Amino acid sequence: MAAAAAAAVGGQQQSQPELAASGLALDKAATAAHLKAALSRPDNRAGAEELQALLERVLSAERPLAAAAGGEDAAAAGGGGGPGAAEEEALEWCKCLLAGGGGYDEFCAAVRAYDPAALCGLVWTANFVAYRCRTCGISPCMSLCAECFHQGDHTGHDFNMFRSQAGGACDCGDSNVMRESGFCKRHQIKSSSNIPCVPKDLLMMSEFVLPRFIFCLIQYLREGYNEPAADGPSEKDLNKVLQLLEPQISFLEDLTKMGGAMRSVLTQVLTNQQNYKDLTSGLGENACAKKSHEKYLIALKSSGLTYPEDKLVYGVQEPSAGTSSLAVQGFVGATGTLGQVDSSDEDDQDGSQGLGKRKRVKLSSGTKDQSIMDVLKHKSFLEELLFWTIKYEFPQKMVTFLLNMLPDQEYKVAFTKTFVQHYAFIMKTLKKSHESDTMSNRIVHISVQLFSNEELARQVTEECQLLDIMVTVLLYMMESCLIKSELQDEENSLHVVVNCGEALLKNNTYWPLVSDFINILSHQSVAKRFLEDHGLLVTWMNFVSFFQGMNLNKRELNEHVEFESQTYYAAFAAELEACAQPMWGLLSHCKVRETQEYTRNVVRYCLEALQDWFDAINFVDEPAPNQVTFHLPLHRYYAMFLSKAVKCQELDLDSVLPDQEMLMKLMIHPLQIQASLAEIHSNMWVRNGLQIKGQAMTYVQSHFCNSMIDPDIYLLQVCASRLDPDYFISSVFERFKVVDLLTMASQHQNTVLDAEHERSMLEGALTFLVILLSLRLHLGMSDDEILRAEMVAQLCMNDRTHSSLLDLIPENPNPKSGIIPGSYSFESVLSAVADFKAPVFEPGGSMQQGMYTPKAEVWDQEFDPVMVILRTVYRRDVQSAMDRYTAFLKQSGKFPGNPWPPYKKRTSLHPSYKGLMRLLHCKTLHIVLFTLLYKILMDHQNLSEHVLCMVLYLIELGLENYADEESDEEASVGGPERCHDSWFPGSNLVSNMRHFINYVRVRVPETAPEVKRDSPASTSSDNLGSLHNSRRPKVLQRENSGTAQVFSLVAERRKKFQEIINRSSSEANQVVRPKTSNKWSAPGSAPQLTTAILEIKESILSLLIKLHHKLSGKQNSYYPPWLDDIEILIQPEIPKYSHGDGITAVERILLKAASQSRMNKRIIEEICRKVTPPVPPKKVTTAEKKTLDKEERRQKARERQQKLLAEFASRQKSFMETAMDVDSPENDIPMDITTAEPQVSEAVYDCVICGQSGPSSEDRPTGLVVLLQASSVLGQCRDNVEPKKLPITEEEQIYPWDTCAAVHDVRLSLLQRYFKDSSCLLAVSIGWEGGVYVQTCGHTLHIDCHKSYMESLRNDQVLQGFSVDKGEFTCPLCRQFANSVLPCYPGSNVENNLWQRPSNKSIQDLIKEVEELQGRPGAFPVSISSETNLSKEMESVMKDIKNTTQKKYRDYSKTPGSPDNDFLFMYSVARTNLELELIHRGGNLCSGGASTAGKRSCLNQLFHVLALHMRLYSIDSEYNPWRKLTQLEEMNPQLGNEEQQPEVPILYHDVTSLLLIQILMMPQPLRKDHFTCIVKVLFTLLYTQALVALSVKCSEEDRSAWKHEGALKKNTCDAEKSYEVLLSFVISELSKGKLYHEEGTQECAMVNPTAWSPEFMEKYLQDFCLPFLRITSLLQHHLFGEDLPSCQEEEEFSVLASCLGLLPTFYQTEHPFISASCLDWPVPAFDIITQWCFEIKSFTERHAEQGKALLIQESKWKLPHLLQLPENYNTIFQYYHRKTCSVCTKVPKDPAVCLVCGTFVCLKGSCCKQQSYCECVLHSQNCGAGTGIFLLINASVIIIIRGHRFCLWGSVYLDAHGEEDRDLRRGKPLYICKERYKVLEQQWISHTFDHINKRWGPHYNAL
Repeated sequence: MAAAAAAAVGGQQQSQPELAASGLALDKAATAAHLKAALSRPDNRAGAEELQALLERVLSAERPLAAAAGGEDAAAAGGGGGPGAAEEEALEWCKCLLAGGGGYDEFCAAVRAYDPAALCGLVWTANFVAYRCRTCGISPCMSLCAECFHQGDHTGHDFNMFRSQAGGACDCGDSNVMRESGFCKRHQIKSSSNIPCVPKDLLMMSEFVLPRFIFCLIQYLREGYNEPAADGPSEKDLNKVLQLLEPQISFLEDLTKMGGAMRSVLTQVLTNQQNYKDLTSGLGENACAKKSHEKYLIALKSSGLTYPEDKLVYGVQEPSAGTSSLAVQGFVGATGTLGQVDSSDEDDQDGSQGLGKRKRVKLSSGTKDQSIMDVLKHKSFLEELLFWTIKYEFPQKMVTFLLNMLPDQEYKVAFTKTFVQHYAFIMKTLKKSHESDTMSNRIVHISVQLFSNEELARQVTEECQLLDIMVTVLLYMMESCLIKSELQDEENSLHVVVNCGEALLKNNTYWPLVSDFINILSHQSVAKRFLEDHGLLVTWMNFVSFFQGMNLNKRELNEHVEFESQTYYAAFAAELEACAQPMWGLLSHCKVRETQEYTRNVVRYCLEALQDWFDAINFVDEPAPNQVTFHLPLHRYYAMFLSKAVKCQELDLDSVLPDQEMLMKLMIHPLQIQASLAEIHSNMWVRNGLQIKGQAMTYVQSHFCNSMIDPDIYLLQVCASRLDPDYFISSVFERFKVVDLLTMASQHQNTVLDAEHERSMLEGALTFLVILLSLRLHLGMSDDEILRAEMVAQLCMNDRTHSSLLDLIPENPNPKSGIIPGSYSFESVLSAVADFKAPVFEPGGSMQQGMYTPKAEVWDQEFDPVMVILRTVYRRDVQSAMDRYTAFLKQSGKFPGNPWPPYKKRTSLHPSYKGLMRLLHCKTLHIVLFTLLYKILMDHQNLSEHVLCMVLYLIELGLENYADEESDEEASVGGPERCHDSWFPGSNLVSNMRHFINYVRVRVPETAPEVKRDSPASTSSDNLGSLHNSRRPKVLQRENSGTAQVFSLVAERRKKFQEIINRSSSEANQVVRPKTSNKWSAPGSAPQLTTAILEIKESILSLLIKLHHKLSGKQNSYYPPWLDDIEILIQPEIPKYSHGDGITAVERILLKAASQSRMNKRIIEEICRKVTPPVPPKKVTTAEKKTLDKEERRQKARERQQKLLAEFASRQKSFMETAMDVDSPENDIPMDITTAEPQVSEAVYDCVICGQSGPSSEDRPTGLVVLLQASSVLGQCRDNVEPKKLPITEEEQIYPWDTCAAVHDVRLSLLQRYFKDSSCLLAVSIGWEGGVYVQTCGHTLHIDCHKSYMESLRNDQVLQGFSVDKGEFTCPLCRQFANSVLPCYPGSNVENNLWQRPSNKSIQDLIKEVEELQGRPGAFPVSISSETNLSKEMESVMKDIKNTTQKKYRDYSKTPGSPDNDFLFMYSVARTNLELELIHRGGNLCSGGASTAGKRSCLNQLFHVLALHMRLYSIDSEYNPWRKLTQLEEMNPQLGNEEQQPEVPILYHDVTSLLLIQILMMPQPLRKDHFTCIVKVLFTLLYTQALVALSVKCSEEDRSAWKHEGALKKNTCDAEKSYEVLLSFVISELSKGKLYHEEGTQECAMVNPTAWSPEFMEKYLQDFCLPFLRITSLLQHHLFGEDLPSCQEEEEFSVLASCLGLLPTFYQTEHPFISASCLDWPVPAFDIITQWCFEIKSFTERHAEQGKALLIQESKWKLPHLLQLPENYNTIFQYYHRKTCSVCTKVPKDPAVCLVCGTFVCLKGSCCKQQSYCECVLHSQNCGAGTGIFLLINASVIIIIRGHRFCLWGSVYLDAHGEEDRDLRRGKPLYICKERYKVLEQQWISHTFDHINKRWGPHYNAL
């Protein structure tokens, strides 16, 4: 046996294909069975050797690999079968051996039986649809496959569906990642207990075979990998090898799917170190194995890794687990080793060697031991497999195999350790990879499965130094792209930062590693280790400092920057992902008091890193001008940990703060950013391009703000609360460059700022101070309060949808932080502050989303402008919030004018930050406020309402937060004389407010008005011209004892700084002698400054009161309110002051000042008593014109625009109204006939292009703007009420046999089988599918004007949404879409009335007249022979109508191109339009009236065009059905002429079609009495048809009963008007034939016999006739302009009958109405009925079945509907998104389903293309004659195809918050919105898609 096997193998090896395949298979099985038996013996050594020998041969890697490696010459070597054959052979052998002789499939099944399926573990790749449930997940990365999700119970949970980006695996059953309550039914049972033990012999062979198989795979991988050339491995080669290995890896993957038993065998094989050693050492005699081992070593070396054997340099030491390896190794010669690594790593060669060296040295100090980076020793198959997986850049198949093994716990641990061991290697490969995106995704696909599990992460951290490895690897990765920092001191800076332009940052290549790091930090046990390990913290701060100061911006001062770099986005992303997210991760574990130590550690190393940074950039005290970086991660780490320490850990703030000098340094850069923001918004950086604005926006944008601007402001608040307030305030104004502006003088020199930027920079500085002093985000607000404030701010800017709110509210970026979006607190806060506005539907069709809008009390009490300013990305949002606030106040009647931002009470400060309020009580600020108030009052330049607003806000803040200790204020009243050398006596705002300042010495340019002695009032060039002489400052040249000092902010600040630095003991508060700073002034650039002294004599209080007068424009406008009501001083909040403008604000402040001090109250009263001199009327000087506020000008412009728009709109409206009325001539029919003689006036039309009005003439015809479109809406009517549902299971299918279109088709083809073709085409109507519908907007134009209009459109280069070549255009007046012009027939209005006069002719005369008129050809006012413009136009429009629909919808004749075809088509067009109008009216005419359709109906004109063309085809008079209806003929049986097919019997004719044929054959305009005559005659036929159908439907007994009953009454006088008599006669006539004979029982069951009561029959007859009456009445309405009467549904028949003149006028309505009374027989009834029945008899002789089928016409069609959709979108999605297409049997990439008929199609799929038409376009033509409505399954949106255009309509599925979810991005459950679906259906039925939806584009047949 063994010999046979050997022979077989030998045969294969020598590639001899002699052996027959079948024999071989037999041999394989036998060999396997034999070996299995041999191995089962107790002594199985012989068997084992035999097996080894066999495997050695079968799995020999030589041949196929030569092929794989060699490329071209491989094909030659491979010979016949190519390399594939041998491998297949080997696989076959393996399968046989595993199964041990049995069948492989049975073996698989046997192994599966032992699967303890506790975990799902299903692995998926990118784009797979999975679920995530936040309620059940423990880890934020938890995900479930759809099957597990739907089988678990997640009702009411917070879950969403998502498309996997990188791939993933199902976590069901893993209690480390999710709560057990969320497991699905399959994985809830811990099933390991009841699974039997695996029998030993089942998997015995596997244990022997698999090691060889896996080794063989590894050999393949070794052989196939050729060291790449310099440019990296060519993708092609690697892919080739992988393709060859596809079957092997798939085989392994299949093994993993066999379940737990097989997985544990694989785990043994993969992790067994002995096996690996034996097989791979390469020490055997086998040359091949040796070669393979060498290749492996080469590959290791080339990767910059060393194999431990030949490792001489490094002494490997395994650091003991306890101590940090960093600490152990310290700084021992790591430097030396570093140098070596770099030389072997190709891409780390740094251009500037010097920098490179220094950089390396700087780094190495903190680096871990070298072995992390470059020692790899493989001890098992698993380790080497992973190595090759990385080398080959993570092929998808390998990744899936490695992940499929994860449910095996032992494997999971081993694999995680292996992964960590290769971490550095992964990073290196990733950096070199060309496909870094794909590779990143695959890495994360693996790592997220490993690191999300806390238990596992902890274990690896302890045993493999996971944290050390990760931090070191990240550090190394960033090291490769460092550049010298140019911040501050460009020459000598020692700081290095990452270069944001490098691919590593630009492409986010670092993303997978950082995301792993964030993932493991989310586990508490791991994070604690990190926070305790000082060495790690030092390294990490080192890493963070690489980002400190990156992407430096330098302000361009001369010309615009040439190239706008877009690197800033990379910088923001890097700071957020690599610095901020790990920070949030760490912060989430520092929530309780016990974790104080961690905070102290972080803060300590953070401060050290900051100190190093300040040293490295040589920072002293002044930031370099004109540069800014938005990236200060070290500052932010420090700030956030401080905040956490105070908020959660009860740490004493001072214990973690540095000294004053460090605080001064810390505040500089964040403050620089705030000033730069103001500069950017003031357009001072405009030469840097748009990207700088982008940075300013990103910095405050919702995803970044709480990691950027919030920590910066908080840090500034901390500094402000601990530093000297005067120093801080002066720093702010200096940073904002507005120091020079703060002078009392009316003119000043600003050396650092252009005049046009001054105002906005001053506004910026004050706004910043307001934010700094009023923001409490980190100063004492609770999380819920913060959430509420954020939400209110966002809602005040605009109404928001739920999803945009979630997106806009800055959440803690770390998912484990607790504030989860959509969490309970979010929803509860939302419902507290906002009302939900359900989506509304405007008739225009624009779809609204569900919105949240702030409640009234929120506007009233919580609107906080400060928060809004802080959070707006665009400045316009602040304006929007203010506008909405204004609107609210107007609406609620609280304040009519333009309000100022309201002042809002703040949450109380946390005690640690009380020092912040000292800013409000420092002299520097008070001087600034005083100066600004004075300047505003004096109308100096560059001050705005905004400045005033902020000044008042600051004063008010100061009054609210004043220190109580200075209550003994009365004592300090020594008068201003005591402190004459300083501005203010103390630092308390309350007392300083009343302090009068008499004189101020100012430095002014010599040209200033203050210097001139005799400054007459006429010098209006200066800004003081408006002051009255008496108030002109007196210029005193001598030193006056009462003069205040010049106040120099800059000097003040310098001095403070020196003081603190020198630690001088002198007190910081002493008064400053002026020192001017010449730092900025360029010498000689400005006129000399001289000193002048101004007389002021004001206090802050007096300025406020004067300001009140100024704002109100009235003298003495302020009257202290407490004089009337003393209580007002005690009340804390007075509602009347809470909203209002500046006047209100001033009153509120004065009131607060008075209530806080008696002195102030007294002084206010005194000031009010002094009568102020009258202010002269202001002369507006040119200078002032300039200062007329920009804002005001904008506001005025806005108002002007509003007015213009409103005026324009009203004009347009009135124009439209008049236009509409004139353009519907058919509506003005009954023109006031009361005048004696009828004026024969022609209809007058307005041309909307040239504007002239006049009649339509033959030479210059006018036409209606119309849109022609093919429609199949009518064909979609069904006869059952139950609407069809969209199929959502395989069983439900929709068959179209019961639609109107199908029924009519069947009828026509049945007629065509038995009757003459030309006659058939007159017996029915077509157009149920693909009928042409004509609609108009009602506007008319001259046809020649239209032609020139089209010409101009053709030459117009603008991209239009329509195609001019196809004749499409938009109506020049109302812009409605159109594609043709329908000529108006010349004629007068009144003649209709003449024709309507009733004549007294008998019906017989009228019948003759009708016949004669029909026979007379071309009895037309316009003779056809003469080609006039009009007739040409009529022909061309007829062509248009024909071309509107496809040929298949026009040609029904057996002989193509026969004239009968055209004839049929033309009258069917009229039919289609009438039927559609009926549907638009709801299927009946009960509502009556002209309805909207009447106004814009073009049926009258359409009839003229059709009639003109129908007259060209005169019907042969002997075939004219009119004769058969009105004359008796001799009955000759038509059996004689066999060869010719008979005509269609008249009873099979469709009566409505006959009506249209008769009327269109008459010369136009038609006379009313002729019309009535035709209707009467046709009604007799219709009634007879009803009786016949009734007789066929009922049973034999009923028939004989009626036959008998009617016969009795036959001789009564009105026998012809009694349905019993007529029915009995019909039955007796038809009984003569075979019609009733072959009657099966099934017919009897059609109607229950008991129901045949007279009432029932009457109803049946009426229902049968109603459709005809409705169409006829509509026709009469359009031809003669008579209004339709309205009525109840039950009386519709009688009302329409009398309206049509069928009912005699003397008819009494007392007794029950009988339809037969409308009959008016032109010839004796019984004779004509006999004649009609005879035709049927002769037909049913031969074809009784068909004869009967044709008689039963279904006349009751229900209105058309779209398919009914299920409530929940998920049911549609789950069924269709995996459904295979029936055409190409693939699962489409973009599946779609037709909402009209339920067909499943591939959108854009080239698989189902037919002649360049994609499937959706094709389907829209077949199903809707060019209109298709498709639901895109993967996007939940509806797409409309109309002809050659398409548009996205929107979604009819909304989530719980009334929002669409296009592309299912959010994946929340969606529910049907019935109103939207109605709107869609309405637009479909009324054919208004083209008018209502605006965004159309061409689809080029590619949908």
